[in-house]
Amino acid sequence: MGILSLNMSTGASTTIAPESADKIDPASATAQQEPIFKDINAEQTVELVEIESACMNCFKTGVTRLLPTKIPFFREVVLMSFKCDHCGHTNNEMQSASEIQKNGVRIELKVQKESDLNRRVVRSDNSSISIPEVELEIPVQSQKGEVTTIEGIIERTISGLSQDQEKRRIDHPAEAESIDAYIDRLRHLKLVKTPFTVLLEDISGNSFIENPLAPASDPQLKTSHFTRTTAQNEQLGLYEQNHEDQNLLKPIAEDEWPIENLHGEVLQFATNCPSCQAQCETNMKLTNIPHFKEVVIMATVCSKCGHKTNEVKSGGGIEPEGVRFKVRIATKEDLTRDVLKSETCSLSIPELDLDVGPNALCGRFTTVEGLLVAMREQLDGTLFHDSADEPSKNQLDRFLSTFDKVIKLEHVITLVLEDPAGNTYVQSLTDDDEPDDKLTVERYERSYEDNEELGLNDMKTENYEQNA
Repeated sequence: MGILSLNMSTGASTTIAPESADKIDPASATAQQEPIFKDINAEQTVELVEIESACMNCFKTGVTRLLPTKIPFFREVVLMSFKCDHCGHTNNEMQSASEIQKNGVRIELKVQKESDLNRRVVRSDNSSISIPEVELEIPVQSQKGEVTTIEGIIERTISGLSQDQEKRRIDHPAEAESIDAYIDRLRHLKLVKTPFTVLLEDISGNSFIENPLAPASDPQLKTSHFTRTTAQNEQLGLYEQNHEDQNLLKPIAEDEWPIENLHGEVLQFATNCPSCQAQCETNMKLTNIPHFKEVVIMATVCSKCGHKTNEVKSGGGIEPEGVRFKVRIATKEDLTRDVLKSETCSLSIPELDLDVGPNALCGRFTTVEGLLVAMREQLDGTLFHDSADEPSKNQLDRFLSTFDKVIKLEHVITLVLEDPAGNTYVQSLTDDDEPDDKLTVERYERSYEDNEELGLNDMKTENYEQNA
C-alpha cells in the first residue's frame, strides 16, 4: 500500500501512513457511519476538520478548516477557510459536494435596483457568469466556487483587474488606462442607474441565485435547464462507454423476464442518502394506476439519519399534449384525492401568488393533503434563516401561517398542476372518472419553450442513424 495524500485547492496537505491503518479506533469507525452533511443550528455543535497547510503567500504553515454542511433548499457543500498566523493571509472557498445534476442550469437575473445587489449567489467551480451590458464574461473553472452576492461578484472582478495595475502603468501605460476605464464601468454598475443583466450558467446544475420574494415567483429571475453536450460532460469527468462489453445495462432475452413478473417484484439497488450521503437502499416497483398508466414507484429510507423519500416516474412516454389540472380545495374530501405528480409538473396557488417549479418537488404519488404538506416543508427551508434579514423572515413566517390555515381548510384555494409532458394525474371523485364539479382538466398544445425544456426539439425519431 502507498501513502494516502489529501490535497485541497486552499493549500491543505496531509498524509496517512499505511501502518496506522491497523490502529484505527472502533469508535471512530462507527463515527464515520454518521451523516456527513448536517444542518447548522444553534443547538448543535459545529464539527470542524482542521488540516495543517502550506501558505501560498509566505510558504509557512497555516491551518485550513473544513465544514461539510447543507444549504437550506439547495444542496450539500464543503466550506473551506484558510488562515496563516505568520503573514495574516486568508482564503475562503466553497466546493459543491452534491452529485452532478441530470441537467445544467441557466439563471438570468435582471438587476433593477440597489437591493438586487444583495441577492445571495451560490456558484460552483463549473459555473460561468456574464454581464452583457459591460461585455464581462467569467469562464467555467476560472474561479473557485463561493457563496457570495451580486455585488461580491462585481467586487471580486474589480479586485482581480486591479492587481499589478501600478506596475502595468509603468510598463504598459496604454493597457493600464484601458483597464482603469473598464474598472470604472464595473463600479458604475453598483450604482444601478440603468438596469443590467447577470447570466449564470452551470453545466453541473449546482448553482443558485436567491429569490427574495419566495415563495412567490420573481419576475426579475428566470431559471431554465439544458442538456449538456458531450464536451461539457467530458469537462465534468463524465465519459460514455462506447464498447458493448463495458456497458452497465445489458440486453436480456425476449422471454427471459416477462413484464407480468416485473409487476409483482420489488427491486432493490444500493444508493446514497440524499440528505446525509450515507449508504442505503432504494426499493423500486412497477405498478398500474387505474384510469391512468403504468408508473415506477421508488422509496428510500436512510437508517442513519431517518430521511425518507418516495419518487414516482412515468412508465410511458411523453404525451402528445400537455395537461393542466385545477382543483378547488374547500372540504376534507378534497384533501383525500389521489395525485400523481410527475417530475416535470409545476404547482401554483393563485390565491396565495405561489408558484413552485417542477424541480422543487420530485415526482410522487400522494394525496392533495400530502402534496400541500410537502410544499409547506419545502417552503420552510427556502431562506438561510441564520443570515436572512428580519423583513425576509417576517414575510416567510406570515406566509407559512397563511399556508397552515389552508391545510386546516380555513381558506378556500385552487391548486393548479401543470405538466407539459402530460404525465400527471388527479383523481376524480365521480364513479365514472369524469371530472367532478371541483376538478377542471385542460389539454393544451406545448410551446416551443416547453418542447425545448423536454428535449423534444432536437429529438430525431426517423433516419436517426444519418447525420442531421
